[in-house]
Amino acid sequence: MIGIGGCGMSGLARILQARGLEVAGSDATRSPVTDVLNRDGINVQIGGDSLPAAPDLMIASAAVPEDHPQRVAAAASGAPCIHYAAALGLVQQDRLGVSIAGTHGKSTTAAMLAWILIDTDLDPGFIIGAHCEQIGGGSRRGAATVPHGPHAGEGGILITEACEFNRSFHEHRPTVGLINNVEEDHLDIYEGLDEIVDAFRGFAALLPPAADGGSLLIAHDGARRAAITPPLACHVSTFGFHPEANYQVVWDASVRRAGILRDGMWVTQWTNTMPGAHNALNAAAAVILAHQLGTEWDAAADAIARFRGVDRRMERLGVRTLPRGDVTVYTDYGHHPTEIEKTLRSLRAAEDPRRLVCVFQPHQHSRTRFLLDQFAESFAAADEVIVPDIYFVRDSAAERKKVNAGDLVDRVRQRGVCASHEPDFDRIIANLEATLEAGDLLVVMGAGPVWTIARDFMEPTS
Repeated sequence: MIGIGGCGMSGLARILQARGLEVAGSDATRSPVTDVLNRDGINVQIGGDSLPAAPDLMIASAAVPEDHPQRVAAAASGAPCIHYAAALGLVQQDRLGVSIAGTHGKSTTAAMLAWILIDTDLDPGFIIGAHCEQIGGGSRRGAATVPHGPHAGEGGILITEACEFNRSFHEHRPTVGLINNVEEDHLDIYEGLDEIVDAFRGFAALLPPAADGGSLLIAHDGARRAAITPPLACHVSTFGFHPEANYQVVWDASVRRAGILRDGMWVTQWTNTMPGAHNALNAAAAVILAHQLGTEWDAAADAIARFRGVDRRMERLGVRTLPRGDVTVYTDYGHHPTEIEKTLRSLRAAEDPRRLVCVFQPHQHSRTRFLLDQFAESFAAADEVIVPDIYFVRDSAAERKKVNAGDLVDRVRQRGVCASHEPDFDRIIANLEATLEAGDLLVVMGAGPVWTIARDFMEPTS
């Protein structure tokens, strides 16, 4: 497995090893993930170009180019090479696959569902693109068969995230699917929203007919369901705040109380641990899916009320005491304008700070350029925004010249929010230590290494 240190690839490696396969891999850099894989008997080369032995199958992360030396060596040995998503589809074929799709909320919803099913003894397997201590990390083998409920005796439940990037979720082979929301993203791959909707339509079409157990849960609003669901043969149900949804979600933000109505009748209620209407919807989707998979309504609600959250998903790191008073610190993975706006508004309402200061690192030049105005609008709930340099992953040299962090800062300032560009992480931390005061809220956001600012701010070395 090339790129074995990634969240998805490492989780898949563990599941393959647990099912009796001999697994080895490589990664460009050593990390705590690769160290643990080595400790657990999966041989990981760091930066290796040669193969330790001729494999029967090569699995490559989507980020690995075709001319990678190990891919070339595998091809020369006659071994087939497939990408991670295709391997995931193969693993799903003898399991009750549950694929969690949507522009936002995949990791949180998948972790919520996994926790409910673990807590109610349905013993799921899962591969999730984030660490959740409460469910044992980011992956789990799970039972070979479903232990009880309407699916008892079928292949064990396997929960996975279904990412639309490069249409990789078309490789999945799920029985049950969720589409949380559909928005513009990955515009380096898609020409526009119509193509994105078409990709989600293709994902939904993978679900088997209702007679064979196929089922899709889709948001009543915000998931383009009118363009996605009409041709489907699977069972389709909707959820959301709208009273016409099959499962109507009710949310009282003042007390974080959520509930679900079915045909106008309460089926269950709970107190949500994570603030924000969007997290109420994530939790409701997890509760509904858990019920469809065999969990009683109230047992699912009791479990979700005890869910403690996922790393870097609106994660409260704690309080740091400065000379001018206590500052509350959160970190979040949000890197899309909608995620930023909902997270900041939710945290402002939940924490009621004197000031909300956001450190945001844009993720990819292409996303920043295509959604520049939306990004600028998304910081309306902040009092101050500090922007490091854009974190690039797949950007070409030409793309990196078309937009920079200063462009985003200028747009944010035009909307009346104090904003600055500071590329050096240490200087950002020093500035925060010098300016934050009692009652301030610090939110560090982004999918890149910006999270280390929150860590180092909370754990100063001197």
